[in-house]
Amino acid sequence: MFFGLTIEKLLVIGVIAALLVGPERLPRYAETLARFTTRAREYLRGARDRVKEEMGDEFDDVDWRTLDPRRYDPRRIIREALLDDAPVPTVRAASAGAAIAATSSSPWVPEGAGTFVPGETPPFDSEAT
Repeated sequence: MFFGLTIEKLLVIGVIAALLVGPERLPRYAETLARFTTRAREYLRGARDRVKEEMGDEFDDVDWRTLDPRRYDPRRIIREALLDDAPVPTVRAASAGAAIAATSSSPWVPEGAGTFVPGETPPFDSEAT
């Protein structure tokens, strides 16, 4: 199979092309197709050799089937991403973050900023929005 075409379909396409081209021009077109096929094969072989040379020993370790774009399934990727365990903030991390925020020497905490008392309205900058 070649791109979903069976041998029968390729044969029918070849017969139709031979009838359209005619017996006078058919040998010339066949020779051109053969040269094109040879050049394409040499180009692909050279590209593979260059990639193999660039990657070195890692080239043989790559599982090329996993990189096949036909295996790309966005539903599977999203499902796997959603099933990954997200890091859960711990009490120790939260208390460390509060301790950092309480110090005014921290570059992301403005001077004079401290902890807010419940019920107190936080400052609002009308020009920032």
